[in-house]
Formats: sequence, C-alpha cells, structure tokens
Amino acid sequence: MLQRLVDLTNYTSHEFGVFIAERRMIRSVGRTGICYDNAMAESFFAALKNERTSRVSYPTREHARIDITRYIEHWYNHQRLHSAIGCNTPAEIYAAHHEIQLAA
Repeated sequence: MLQRLVDLTNYTSHEFGVFIAERRMIRSVGRTGICYDNAMAESFFAALKNERTSRVSYPTREHARIDITRYIEHWYNHQRLHSAIGCNTPAEIYAAHHEIQLAA
C-alpha cells in the first residue's frame, strides 16, 4: 500500500510522496495543464504583484515581509472587494461565517 501511494508522485518529489504516504494523507495535485485547483492562489499572487510589489523596491527582505503583510492584512483582506465572493471582502465573509457558527 505504501509503495502504491509513493508511486503517485508524478508532480511532486519522491521525498514528499513518502512523507505524505507515511502519514496516510491524500495529496490534492491536479494534472499538468489543469489550472482550476490553484486558480485562487494564482489570482491572489497576480493581485499582489499588480497592486503592490511591482510598484515598490524593497531594500531588505524584512522590509518586503512587513510591506506585504500590511498589504494583505489591511488592504487585501479588509478593504479590497473580491468578485469571487460576491464583491465582499474576505473579512466580511469570515465575520458572516463566524456569526452563523455562533448562531448554530
């Protein structure tokens, strides 16, 4: 069984396959050319690059970390409207979900 799971490492390293198999986990890896499984991540990184990092030159890695964290926490999650979630912010969706969970 372990060997069969390890053989599923078509798009990841052998070591990662062993790590996953030993923990009896199932990977979520799409086939080459299938973009739907990471479309949201690609959309986020495109927005980050377009709205922030392409306009800024960072003197150090720490400056980049601070600025990107600020962008995510203050702009992307709390002010920027996202069409994929009904033109709401992630913070609004999270709050609504949390409210529903408390009511249940």
